[in-house]
Amino acid sequence: MTDTRDAETSRRRIAWITGAGSGIGEAAAGALAEAGFAVVLTGRRADALETVAGRIRAGGGEALVQPGDVTRAEDLSRAASTIRDRFGRLDLMVNNAGTNIADRSFAALTPAGAAQLIDTNLLSGFLGVSAALPLMREAGGGLFIHIASWAGRHPSPVSGAAYSAAKQGMIMMSHLLNEEECVNNIRSCVICPAEVATPILDRRPRPVSAEQRGRMLQPADLGDLVRFIAAQPPHVCVNEVVISPTWNRMFAAVADAERTGSG
Repeated sequence: MTDTRDAETSRRRIAWITGAGSGIGEAAAGALAEAGFAVVLTGRRADALETVAGRIRAGGGEALVQPGDVTRAEDLSRAASTIRDRFGRLDLMVNNAGTNIADRSFAALTPAGAAQLIDTNLLSGFLGVSAALPLMREAGGGLFIHIASWAGRHPSPVSGAAYSAAKQGMIMMSHLLNEEECVNNIRSCVICPAEVATPILDRRPRPVSAEQRGRMLQPADLGDLVRFIAAQPPHVCVNEVVISPTWNRMFAAVADAERTGSG
């Protein structure tokens, strides 16, 4: 006779979220747990991951903490092996880990800074895909959701060249993943959000006010979007989503320049 707990685990969908300790990753983990996923949380800060996991468990969800550096293939491979041993499957991976630095303009950017941004914002995505793909192929299908950026679609000196280039690379990675893996029932969606009120804003060279943050997209907005994409049936692939706040500061600046004649 099959153990009831084993049967329940086999029916529950499994989601793996990187950068899950704060911001969009934290919101996505919470939203997916509410939708019935067992969530695996990865990031460098074990204490932050445990805090997120504690909230999910308090709400009746299942959360497994797997700390690791997303720029290290061995860390992600170890997490994937734990997922296989614990759950025997992986249905969804949210590649969310990302960062930026204050010295992001060409005048200030160093080779080490550029490498840090490319490794964290692009290489980590490829390493995550490499670790997760075997599990999804074994399961006969799966879904990737990658958090890129508006800056990957629209050149943005605010975000900086290295960050923007890395995020554009993630967009292309996602589309090519669909081209290659659709025959294995594996889907990939890339989300390109404009400004989101997350801790990454604290690294901006110019401070962002509380009023401005309040008019931006919020992490919960992205969590809801991740949950919506994850809820689509296996024959539906949402290839790309570009999303912004209604009050888009870049658009507002252009409109203001037109109004004042300063453009």
